[in-house]
Amino acid sequence: MYHFAGDSTLTKPELYRELTASAEALVAGERDSVANMANLAALLWQLLPDLNWAGFYRVVAGELVLGPFQGKAACIRIPFGQGVCGAAAASGAVQLVADVHAFPGHIACDADSRSELVVPVLHHGVVIAVIDLDSPTLARFDAEDAAGIAQLAKAIAAAIAG
Repeated sequence: MYHFAGDSTLTKPELYRELTASAEALVAGERDSVANMANLAALLWQLLPDLNWAGFYRVVAGELVLGPFQGKAACIRIPFGQGVCGAAAASGAVQLVADVHAFPGHIACDADSRSELVVPVLHHGVVIAVIDLDSPTLARFDAEDAAGIAQLAKAIAAAIAG
């Protein structure tokens, strides 16, 4: 099992190093991708402040399908290229959106969401999922958050590859 002290004095880079280390410990030795995504979504929800949604969308038959998450009920299927999650999946690039209402084609699963960070999870160079973080606060996420979640995505990719 893992232990995370949740020290509020950590800088963002330190927080994300601790988060990644905790995530790696949490999934170590477990081969079930759904169980791993469920625990990782709970870990993100527990450790990152000011979120109203944290979880995964999995790539299934060429579209994104809802995976384990924490927060309100969500959209179940998202085509590649649509919304913030679909843009991340189609491009393989991090999507850092300060104001979701200004994002062309934003899909409003939760009307309370104001900003969003979506990071593709690549395994052997192929997008297999995205990590989706939503916040009710405008511009909640910054480049340090994007870099931290991108590092987490690399660290856990094999554990959620199935």
